[in-house]
Amino acid sequence: MIDRRSMLGGIAAATLARPALAQAFPARPIRLVVGFPPGGTTDLAARVLIEPLTQRLGQNVVVENRPGGAGGNIGADVVAKADPDGYTLLMQTVSSGAINHGLYGARMPHRPDAMTAVALVVKVPNAIFVTNSLPPRTLRELVDYAKARPGRLNIGSSGVGTSLHMTGELLKQAAGIDLTHVPFRGAGPMLQEVIAGRIEVAVDNLPSVIGHLREGRLRPLAMTTNVRSPAMPDVPTTAEAGFPAVEATAWFGVTAPARTPREIVERLAREINACLADAAVWRRLEDLGGLKPGLTPDGLSTPASFQRFIDEEIVKWGEVVRRGNITVD
Repeated sequence: MIDRRSMLGGIAAATLARPALAQAFPARPIRLVVGFPPGGTTDLAARVLIEPLTQRLGQNVVVENRPGGAGGNIGADVVAKADPDGYTLLMQTVSSGAINHGLYGARMPHRPDAMTAVALVVKVPNAIFVTNSLPPRTLRELVDYAKARPGRLNIGSSGVGTSLHMTGELLKQAAGIDLTHVPFRGAGPMLQEVIAGRIEVAVDNLPSVIGHLREGRLRPLAMTTNVRSPAMPDVPTTAEAGFPAVEATAWFGVTAPARTPREIVERLAREINACLADAAVWRRLEDLGGLKPGLTPDGLSTPASFQRFIDEEIVKWGEVVRRGNITVD
């Protein structure tokens, strides 16, 4: 027969041990996996975060780049299959966190529930822009211009299935226009072709293209967010231009393997939010064109609100993939 006092004592001890787990964490360095090469927006955002997070946690947080194509799937799968102890985290993106689940389907190396949300770090607008030789000076003028020339304008992206490709598809579907998608191996080659006038229209993450836009080598038409970017406040949003459905951000947040203890997830979320509340840290992210997470009244996020956001993004981009009949080899 089970002794009731022993059982209650065991429950009480377990309850007391749960806060102690979070207090003892971390006892060794933490890996923050980035599924892309150094120097890109994902890597830059991760490196802005790790210095203040290291100070707050009292243990080194180190970036580990695990590139290899497939929209960040390789790095994401490393984390999905890691021990759920809080020592291996992912700098999650809209690609591996949402778009790829619709794009790869059964070929996706892990299911969405293999990961748990910790904190959304930053959103980055995508810019819709054109080569300077093209007449349109607003997004509405571009739509009218394209409707008069179905299939004759090219729209560039950094590759099939990327968030930039998907944003272009969202524009085509929302505006009812026919643009010919031209994928490149990265944003750099694509931008050079738009500057040269061989590609008329393109979409890119603001940090990658902002220099060209500011210096007049390319003409910005709209930002794909519901608020203007502080980095380019004179450029209207897609909603202001009359296309509110074309809302798309490249977002970057921290996720962990499923079954990571809730106390550790909550501790990490608190510390990440404290980093983002630091004006000096946020200024560095804002310089990249970043916008605040905006999932809670204080402008930040919680694990629950970030998880809801990811779930909504999976549905949204899955619909874009389906309607566009988009496939990858």
